[in-house]
Amino acid sequence: MGSLTLEPALSRLDLLAEPVAAALEVWPAEAPVDGDQVLVAPIDPTLADTAAFCEAYGVRMEESANCVIVAGKREGITRYAACLVLATTRADVNGVVRRQLDVRKASFAPIDEAVRLTGMEYGGITPIGLPKDWPILVDSRIGAEPHVIIGSGVRHSKIAIPGPALGALPNATVIDGLARFT
Repeated sequence: MGSLTLEPALSRLDLLAEPVAAALEVWPAEAPVDGDQVLVAPIDPTLADTAAFCEAYGVRMEESANCVIVAGKREGITRYAACLVLATTRADVNGVVRRQLDVRKASFAPIDEAVRLTGMEYGGITPIGLPKDWPILVDSRIGAEPHVIIGSGVRHSKIAIPGPALGALPNATVIDGLARFT
């Protein structure tokens, strides 16, 4: 995983956003990996964006994943979902995601709204610790990766986690074709 200095995330709660730390502290025993297999590494927050991060830390884009928050309305109610896709792909927001949310139109949630609702920093939003009623849509390619680098809820660190564990998060659905290659 490149030049990252990884430690068990449970021993470095200072490197996690509050909702992420809270979710890891109650990590389910039935999860496909133990909570101590979720690792975290400090990074330079100015290098948190995926391309800059991968270049600076020698992490392959294929082992880095992005979590985007998508919103759509139906009957006046906004529905949110988190989409987790490899950095080499883009979520099919107005196809697959729109159908999953059962809305006429889906789009990326406004940054300030995503930050406020998740309790995480822009550029660090992660599927771990999201609001309990949000679906987490995970592209099936994620599960094929032995480890994936994702956000930690803050810009000054990254989480490394086995890919299959992400599809087992509460409210997660693994979807073939959620993402397309860029």
